[in-house]
Amino acid sequence: MKYRIEKDSMGLLEVPANAYYGVHTTRSLNNFQISGLKIPPQQIRALALLKLACAKANMEMGLLPQGKGNAIVKAAREIVAGSWHEQFPIDIFQSGSGTSSNMNVNEVIANRAAGLMGKQRGDRGAVHPNDHVNMGQSTNNIFPSSIRVAALPLLLALIAAAEGLRKTLEANGKKFDSYIKSGRTHLQDAVPIRMGQVFSAFAFSIGKDIGRLKSKIAHLSELGVGGNAVGTGINTPRAFRKLILKYLNRETGLTFRVTANGIEATHSTNDLADLSGAIQTLAVDTARICNDLRLMASGPLTGFNEIALPAVEPGSSIMPGKINPSICEAVNMACLKVFGNHQTITMAALSAQLELNVTMPVTGYALLESLTILAAALDTLDKKCVSGITVNVEQCRKYAMESPSLATFLNPIIGYDRAAAVVKKALKEKKTIPQVALEEKLLTEEQLAKVLAPERLTSPGMPGGLKKPKAKPRAK
Repeated sequence: MKYRIEKDSMGLLEVPANAYYGVHTTRSLNNFQISGLKIPPQQIRALALLKLACAKANMEMGLLPQGKGNAIVKAAREIVAGSWHEQFPIDIFQSGSGTSSNMNVNEVIANRAAGLMGKQRGDRGAVHPNDHVNMGQSTNNIFPSSIRVAALPLLLALIAAAEGLRKTLEANGKKFDSYIKSGRTHLQDAVPIRMGQVFSAFAFSIGKDIGRLKSKIAHLSELGVGGNAVGTGINTPRAFRKLILKYLNRETGLTFRVTANGIEATHSTNDLADLSGAIQTLAVDTARICNDLRLMASGPLTGFNEIALPAVEPGSSIMPGKINPSICEAVNMACLKVFGNHQTITMAALSAQLELNVTMPVTGYALLESLTILAAALDTLDKKCVSGITVNVEQCRKYAMESPSLATFLNPIIGYDRAAAVVKKALKEKKTIPQVALEEKLLTEEQLAKVLAPERLTSPGMPGGLKKPKAKPRAK
């Protein structure tokens, strides 16, 4: 490999001749060889967008020469479009504020801009990574701002995926609304419920999660960019921050705004932890729904067998014909990763000390990963599983009508204690609740039909026209 020699404040160092990155990145590569995990491409693009917006703001204020500024803008646009991403090889476990990656982006843009101006890579006199690309910036505000810029489109995509799943669940709720099934509490038989009610409740939960996610957009959109080292905005004109946001919003089509307190934006990542909490809550509901689907689909002979999930692949390498709930299992694993990421983000948020949080690279990685994988998981669950669910109607009705929980509907007529005795006899003699009630002459067939009418079993109401028998007089 051929090398060029670059110099920084620490001295001379060999840099690969064909690399767009420079001396600072090379030092970081030598220092941080920990995980092989890199800054996500969405955040690299966000960093480039911020550099582009800063360059335009600096040109408008007359601080950056037009020739250099335009070259910086063009180089940044190439990165935003997906070029040169192999030039960002630094491990996420690096300098805690993200200095290594910020300088990596500065160097790649500077060297690419220099090339666009007909200069050599490493010619810091043409375009300087600190003086020109990083003008008016500090890693301490650029890096956390880039997490937010990268996260907002991913959040909108997650909301869209969740809404798609919610609509499918809601549609199933309407389609399955006439199918009665046994409810279960404590994994024991409980009073009946309609399959449509089950899916409508799933949809309602996801809808609440969507509302929580939407409520995080406002704070996520507040950027501390331009605040410099501790958020006070030193070495920048007063108009700088607003100009950055003007150009950033123009480029992204989104609405970011300057934070009301740049110091808080520099030392706190609580907005990101708060968003992660809402993502985790959505993952909790998603995993719970998947678990319920797996239970209802269990079988086909020794489980519930109330619903059938779409078959997507053979379920066993040894048992022919076996089909597993593979989509639900995959989505459950994605949710587990979200739970772990939230723990990381939470611990990182409380690791802030004085004027800076030095855990931002791992915070950004974990947050962007959670947003990305959960959106894909929800879309997969929606399209490859929930949309194709069918109901085993007869099996569901059999469970519901043979369940000892039907005695609950006798309570208003014969009382709790007598109903409990009916349950004991039914279980002991392997009979149904209606059979025992008729044998004991507690109700007539006509009365029993009213009490156990399917529409009554899953909705509020009392058994019309039926009266509770008078208690027998006590012996004196």
